[in-house]
Amino acid sequence: MRLFIPIFILLFTLISPQSSQSQDMQTLISGDVSHGGFGGPVLKIGGVDGSAGVWIGGRGGWILNLAQDHAISIGGGGYGLVTNHRSPTFLTSDKESTYAAIGYGGLQLEYINRSWNLAHFTVTSLIGGGGLGLRTSGYDVITDDAETFFVFEPGINLELNITTFFRIMTGISYRVVSGIDDFGFRDSDFSGINGTLTLKFGAF
Repeated sequence: MRLFIPIFILLFTLISPQSSQSQDMQTLISGDVSHGGFGGPVLKIGGVDGSAGVWIGGRGGWILNLAQDHAISIGGGGYGLVTNHRSPTFLTSDKESTYAAIGYGGLQLEYINRSWNLAHFTVTSLIGGGGLGLRTSGYDVITDDAETFFVFEPGINLELNITTFFRIMTGISYRVVSGIDDFGFRDSDFSGINGTLTLKFGAF
């Protein structure tokens, strides 16, 4: 008991607020940090199963302006294939052709360089997953359970400030898909380079 009391006093002295005030706290992000946010539609065009494919979706994010020249956004996005890409092996009960019904989404991060410039570049990265099923030409889904897959999609973009609340971004991305091996499709059918067009509305 006699030994415990001096040890307790020593520990209390070391962790007391008075001792910590003599040092400046180090943090990963420091200085003045302003915040914003955005949302908007996205169009992607790229190769799907040997032909041109069109994806339509949207994304949004929370913006942190860390310094004069650097900002990041943390958010998410989701995209679906709207063009017809026939399954090579599956037909309906009426012998009608079936097509890929596929979509994906996930966490989307973005680095923005010198966003105050009229034109500036950004680097994006999406990591998430998706589902693949089958549909008819009339967009009626005919599969009960979708095959799930992993997706990773980095990209680089040129962004243009149209107004204080509206920006247009165009660029290229590379979608990496893993886990598709059903309905006559493979990972390579949905992996590849895309041209992207994004409209951003918000407070930047």
